[in-house]
Amino acid sequence: MSKLVSYDLLDGVATLALDNGKVNAISPDLIADFNQALDQAEQDRAVVIITGKPGILSGGFDLKVMMSGPQNAIDLVSAGSTLTRRLLAHPFPVIVACPGHAVAKGAFLLLAADYRIGVEGPFNIGLNEVQIGMTMHHVGIELARNRLNPSAFQRSVISAEMFNPQGALTAGFFDQVVAIDQLLVTAQEVALRLKKINLPAHKNTKLKVRKALLDTLDAALELDKVSGLH
Repeated sequence: MSKLVSYDLLDGVATLALDNGKVNAISPDLIADFNQALDQAEQDRAVVIITGKPGILSGGFDLKVMMSGPQNAIDLVSAGSTLTRRLLAHPFPVIVACPGHAVAKGAFLLLAADYRIGVEGPFNIGLNEVQIGMTMHHVGIELARNRLNPSAFQRSVISAEMFNPQGALTAGFFDQVVAIDQLLVTAQEVALRLKKINLPAHKNTKLKVRKALLDTLDAALELDKVSGLH
């Protein structure tokens, strides 16, 4: 397994840790490694915990790739959207243990998980695409519309409002906020609780609950390929 996404399996819980530079940039290589790690987690029939490194889950897509040409940007966003869709439909529970900042694609990872845990502190959570001059892609809009509360959705997507951890909890990015030293302990507790549910029923119910969203994202993926980032 590549060092960009480490994989650690213990007692039926697979921890995937992102490690790609200062801001944990979501690059094509990281997405490839992420998919390999999810393949392994499926084989292991494991509950998944996704985390980053101290202070950050991810600052978003790799800007070097995004600025290297329009098609490269479209391809990276498409790969990221496909990963998002995969997480939403993953057959086993997916938890994100967010150790700090989660911006842009980092925040979308939160919106694609079944249970999201943040930490207290001076951290920014949110979707800054409009702030940095990106028109929000269709997949991002539809995912945020589904997972955020209506007021926060408008403020986040249209006005690029960033939230502190408690604000992110209210907005719908998080399900729980804990002290930093309790993050992985809490994630393990949640994972062990989710291990005890009926996992086939979890998978089937998840797909029923999210069918409309997944269908919408499939259409949005195709729309994004045609329209690009405009």
